[in-house]
Amino acid sequence: METSLLRQCPLLLPQNREKTVYEGFISAQGRDFHLKILLPEDLQMKNTRLLCSWQLRTILNGYHQIIQQRMQHCPDLVSFMMELKMILEVALKNKHELHAPPPPPQFYSRLIHELGALGWDKVVYMDTGFSTFKLKAQDASGREHLITLKLKAKYPAESPDCVVDFPVPFPISWTPQSSLKSIHSQFLAALDSLKAFWDVMDEIDEKTWVLEPEKPTRSATARRIALGTNTSINIEVDPRHPTMLPECCFLGADHVVKPLGIKLSKNIHLWDPENTLLQNLKDVLETDFPARAVLDKPDFTMDCGICYAYQLDGVIPDQVCDNPQCGQPFHQTCLYEWLRGLLTSRQSFNIIFGECPYCSKPMTLKMSGRKP
Repeated sequence: METSLLRQCPLLLPQNREKTVYEGFISAQGRDFHLKILLPEDLQMKNTRLLCSWQLRTILNGYHQIIQQRMQHCPDLVSFMMELKMILEVALKNKHELHAPPPPPQFYSRLIHELGALGWDKVVYMDTGFSTFKLKAQDASGREHLITLKLKAKYPAESPDCVVDFPVPFPISWTPQSSLKSIHSQFLAALDSLKAFWDVMDEIDEKTWVLEPEKPTRSATARRIALGTNTSINIEVDPRHPTMLPECCFLGADHVVKPLGIKLSKNIHLWDPENTLLQNLKDVLETDFPARAVLDKPDFTMDCGICYAYQLDGVIPDQVCDNPQCGQPFHQTCLYEWLRGLLTSRQSFNIIFGECPYCSKPMTLKMSGRKP
């Protein structure tokens, strides 16, 4: 521990042989702050006292509760000092932003001029410091989109930070002569390039029963779509080529999903990029996608047979017993832990062989990349 502590805080040294007292400095943003740490005899952090200089105490004012919380949960002094250093970095950053000098008058006059040239009707939000803006725009299909701009202290010499809900990166072209209007124009061009992708995703959301995500964002490229009772397909759409064949993964009992996989392989030549993605999936899989109103809700809200919950960390049950008389769904994580705890189960690489917790019929679990 001493080596790690020395590496993290080279200016913090033990003051006694028992190493229950440390005194020295903690460094952050090129500054050193004096502190003293008194540990109990058992060296447990939860009973430790932290004595700070008035300067450090002033900076950490308002962070007392979180420091106490981290002290209760950190296993040793090294871990706590790492946490304290992170908190100090945040506190210094916030203090600097709070006391940063205001921009010169020409900063505001330029912004007022730029907003007038852009059009005030496109401004959805503006903070009191004229540093954060939200602008709106519509794509060719009438969908409204927002872009958040965070201006830096040296604007316009430095480009603003842009936050958008896109499935692809949004790099902006910027020079000191650029303006908010030029960013908005680039935003509109990006919306136009993604129109086909959002058209595809909207059709899926409107005409099928999307199980996941429940409330998809504009950046979401995946959809898990219901096919029938406890059977679904997970697709990952390429935003740049939305009508091309997406990555597909069938979820459900083997005796149901295997025929679907065979149809996909057999009919893949029928895929026509001129058709919509949903129509192509219907043609290739030789099936219709039932709408939410067609299927009974219990068919797709069955709780996991192990934890008895529907959602677990945002994931719904995606493993189903292959026995037609059973068909009980499970979360992958729950089934993994269950099978791993059985003496009769065996594992070969990422595949576990065991028995269904309900009907005791043989069951195979193939672990995906998201290992529990």
